[in-house]
Amino acid sequence: MALIGLVLCWIHPEISAPLRPGLDFTGGTQIQLERRCGDRCAELKTSEITRQLVELEFLNEEGQKAPNLSSSRIQLLDGGESLMLRMPTLSTAQGQALITAIADVAGPLVAGGQSVDTIGPTLGAQLLRSSLISLLVAFAGIAAYITIRYDRRYAFLALVALAHDILIVCGIFAWLGLSMHLEVDSLFAVALLTIAGYSVNDTVVVFDRIRERSRDNADLTLSQQVDLAVSATLTRTLYTSGTTLMPLLALILFGGSMLYWFAIALALGVIVGSWSSIALAPSLLTLWDRKRG
Repeated sequence: MALIGLVLCWIHPEISAPLRPGLDFTGGTQIQLERRCGDRCAELKTSEITRQLVELEFLNEEGQKAPNLSSSRIQLLDGGESLMLRMPTLSTAQGQALITAIADVAGPLVAGGQSVDTIGPTLGAQLLRSSLISLLVAFAGIAAYITIRYDRRYAFLALVALAHDILIVCGIFAWLGLSMHLEVDSLFAVALLTIAGYSVNDTVVVFDRIRERSRDNADLTLSQQVDLAVSATLTRTLYTSGTTLMPLLALILFGGSMLYWFAIALALGVIVGSWSSIALAPSLLTLWDRKRG
């Protein structure tokens, strides 16, 4: 299912990538506005804001083409108290004109409650390239460490388990991008790197216990040694994963919109990484040994 989601995102004409890229990677302007609601916010629909943006006309600045706002993405956050708009790159004057026009529909707005972030397309491409390079370097460093510490067989299986964890998390976010128009940003890349380190740490602990069992219980088969090693590390893995999920749950519930999906990605990675460390990697090691036998 994860692969299907990534492929569907890739062939989707609006996305054309395995995941729906956010402003950090594509470049553009993001504006967040806080509405003065009092006891209750007045009802607001994104279609009203879209209509206002389409009717808005910018004066052409010298040497620049007026941006097309018809494809802007609009989100209502915190029960309509906040408004977030993602659109093509705007100048300072154009951004201020847009905020003034939006205030006619969504206002009154909180004075000083405006946040405007602009990222050029060149910087966005550099961030995407740096994120991919970071993941590849992390994979290579993990493989080199496990090869030196154990052997190439363990390194290969650890990378398989790691790729499995990354693939599932990316697949879930691909489906969310298709169904909810969820975009990934630089925080998602940070989450993937964190998941990689967490997953490998758990896998290395299990492999180390398997190596100890192979020395202490040489008369047992590898399958029996793996069972003993997994049983010995199961409680530790569950306790570690549980205590890691507790602060992530707090971030999901109380961390606000900026950290919400970052915490979701980390929580998914912890759950999937724990499962692959105690079930997938040891099982693959047993199957490999049977095939060689």
